[in-house]
Amino acid sequence: MIVSDVMTRKVLSVAPDETVEQAANLMLRHGISGLFVVDSKGTLVGVVTEGDLLRRDELGTERHRPWWLRVLVSPGRQALDFTRAHGRKVSDVMTPEVIGVSSNTPLEDVVETMEKQRIKRVAVTESGHMVGVVARSDLLRALLSHEREKKPPQAQEDDRTIRTDILAALEAASWAPMTTLNVTVASGVADVWGTITNPDERRAICVIAENVPGVKEVHDHLVYVEPYTGTVIDSPDDHP
Repeated sequence: MIVSDVMTRKVLSVAPDETVEQAANLMLRHGISGLFVVDSKGTLVGVVTEGDLLRRDELGTERHRPWWLRVLVSPGRQALDFTRAHGRKVSDVMTPEVIGVSSNTPLEDVVETMEKQRIKRVAVTESGHMVGVVARSDLLRALLSHEREKKPPQAQEDDRTIRTDILAALEAASWAPMTTLNVTVASGVADVWGTITNPDERRAICVIAENVPGVKEVHDHLVYVEPYTGTVIDSPDDHP
């Protein structure tokens, strides 16, 4: 399998000039641990995660080194730590170095990258512009479809077409929460994943997938999360 088979195409991102508070709200609202930072031209410029927000003055967790250690740390490093603890913009706290892969990268290479870099998600880019993301959860979803993928090459190509058609149909629905939705298809069986903030979206999303030609069955893995509070109200386990 390659990246385009499993990646999430609609990526929830934040602009570098948005505030730290706005970024934190987005992460909490959508139940995610990080956001890619994209500028006004669509160029990927960084990533901000929960870890980048741990050492904050507001929390009383700003890094305070003993005097003897401050002597060993360069003024530049101390200035950077101060900015990350007190800065108000995403650009102040984000990590500018972002690891990216192309849409035709084998998943084996993606897993190796995640292991070596100890990261949870990898940006999918084309000419510096972000076109998707592959997270560990996307790989787990692909793993669940593994047995159904033992089929002739032509069938695999058909599954890719079905997945593309499902994603296109979902994108055409203005109400669909594409930033949290993803779909995997194996042997004509579609697995729909993601979080929803309205219980009525669950059946509508499944109906869209069911109506795509070639789909034999749809498995619902959607999780209903209470908006803003992040409380899980309804999960796939509640829907046999």
